[in-house]
Amino acid sequence: MFSFKTFRKRWVLLLILALSFIYCITSLYSQSRSMVIQDVDIRRSRTPKSFQWQPKFDEANSTQLKTCRNSVQGKALIADERGYVCTRVDIQPGGCCNVYSPNTKHYACDTCLKNGCCAIYEYCISCCLDPEKRPLLETVLDKAAAANNLLYSSVSDHFELCLAKCRTSSQSVQHENSYRDPKAKHCYSDHLSNSASR
Repeated sequence: MFSFKTFRKRWVLLLILALSFIYCITSLYSQSRSMVIQDVDIRRSRTPKSFQWQPKFDEANSTQLKTCRNSVQGKALIADERGYVCTRVDIQPGGCCNVYSPNTKHYACDTCLKNGCCAIYEYCISCCLDPEKRPLLETVLDKAAAANNLLYSSVSDHFELCLAKCRTSSQSVQHENSYRDPKAKHCYSDHLSNSASR
């Protein structure tokens, strides 16, 4: 005959089983969530914590800057850290491009292809500094960190990264002695397939 004592034992066993099942499910959920968070943290940690992304410069903000780093070596053109390209005669005493010159361009991708390779170094830098290129450059930094690339892991900001990326490198040559695309040898992207002009 079914007694109250038997019912109580079965009810306690059922309760223990239910609680064990809930514990197991929450434990699995917690583990998978922690793995996702860890993966995100690993990806974030590949970009140095001190790395500074380029703020989007507007005209008012740009005119307040008295000194700028720039690409220095160009014979005819200079790119400054705000993303402007100008002729050497339009460089102000502090190294910034004169934004009021009709020849000065901002985030200019002239001579650049859709694959991120450009014919002229200064336009490569200017195009690379466009804040819209940040997702692409984050991927570049992730790859560099994964490959322990010391050159890119030593850069501290967006401008330095663009200077380094746009210089000709082993990624822009094939067979170690000829350019993949002799007309567009300055690349801010790692994607080197030929594309139509931007």
